[in-house]
Amino acid sequence: MDVLQEQMRREQEDKLERYRILNWYAKKGEILFTGSSLMEQFPVNELLLSNGMSQVIYNRGIGGFTTADMLQHMEEMVFGTEPSRIFINIGTNDIGSAEYRLEALLERYEEILSRIREGLPQAEINMMAYYPVNEVDKVCDKEWARAAFFTRTNRNIAIANAAVEKLAVEKGCRFIDANEGLTDENGRLKKEFTVEGIHMYANGYQVVLDNLKKYL
Repeated sequence: MDVLQEQMRREQEDKLERYRILNWYAKKGEILFTGSSLMEQFPVNELLLSNGMSQVIYNRGIGGFTTADMLQHMEEMVFGTEPSRIFINIGTNDIGSAEYRLEALLERYEEILSRIREGLPQAEINMMAYYPVNEVDKVCDKEWARAAFFTRTNRNIAIANAAVEKLAVEKGCRFIDANEGLTDENGRLKKEFTVEGIHMYANGYQVVLDNLKKYL
């Protein structure tokens, strides 16, 4: 494990510990956002205030997490807040992995859903579509970009979204595509929304929130 990987691992462990403690104080029966960095970086509570919305939403996303990681930490990321509604965005790091296989992603995602159904049988489960990407030219680290977008392509994301939507139907969950307004004329994530082609600024998340409002 190199230095950066070790640093990320420590940061993830710190977040898990913070979530364990925060969950003691969480108001039960509220809304939960959970998943990887694309959920963790959603500034949902600031945007709720800016939009005059009063919903209580807990965010338990963790950057760098895959479906396998989430399966290991369901207590911190899902069960600890005892939510009534869950919004999940997990799997983009699976798609971005050199070992990516859609079948494996779906198998693990299905296990996540099964565990939620068992532990929180009354909870409403919402599975969010993966966001588009854009290999923006403002990324200076070309080596990083080649690795980041090797399998994390809009084609693979579209295929995964179709498969996750099918899984949602099979499992009685809601699939939400909140991507309307995020893409340019070529179907890529708009440059003005993205940090480095994957993660988004608040203006991108405002578009997502606008598309989510009817489900909150």
